[in-house]
Amino acid sequence: MRIVTADELESWLASGRVLEQDARGAKVVALENGLYLKIFYTRRNSLLARLAPSARRFQRNTETLQACGITAPNVSEIFWINKARGLSACLYHPLPGQSLEQIYLKDRAGFIARIPAIAEFFKLLHNRGIYFRSLHLGNILELPNGKFGLIDCLDLQRKRGPLSSSLIRRNLAHLENYLQRRGLLAEFPWRALMDAYQNSSEPLKVKTNEHEKP
Repeated sequence: MRIVTADELESWLASGRVLEQDARGAKVVALENGLYLKIFYTRRNSLLARLAPSARRFQRNTETLQACGITAPNVSEIFWINKARGLSACLYHPLPGQSLEQIYLKDRAGFIARIPAIAEFFKLLHNRGIYFRSLHLGNILELPNGKFGLIDCLDLQRKRGPLSSSLIRRNLAHLENYLQRRGLLAEFPWRALMDAYQNSSEPLKVKTNEHEKP
């Protein structure tokens, strides 16, 4: 992994459009060349962060999803922003489409019509062993072909087989908690989504081992 110079980073930030940021600074920037710059801030020990940079984990997770037949961003390069502090970043090709949260906020009826397809996508992830702690409406895109893809996949694990029932419950609880924090749960069609998950045409292949760690 190369180290990006301060001048190169400043040029990206000056000419790009910041899409996501927090108190630490810009996190996702749309660049003029069409790529997205994603900066991974970390609270981990700097030595551990250097040994296992977040940018490399993000890239591997996108490749894992793609190998499972799930659409994810294509990472073109990973590099260090500040190696001494363990800050890494990547450039990737963004996915086209709009997030499920955008759809829900703009078109409730349209979102409700999509619930069976969303539930089937969740079950597909679980059957393929994908445990995605950041499973929420903002991280799932509806693609132009009507299918779904995942975008912010740093916090993801691939299990050896389908998720156990306990991990499925935990995974869906992450989504429920997200909706609660966003103040969306009271009016969200949660029961309809859970019923659609149970009735999905994607057969659920649940592991019997309940002792996996998330």
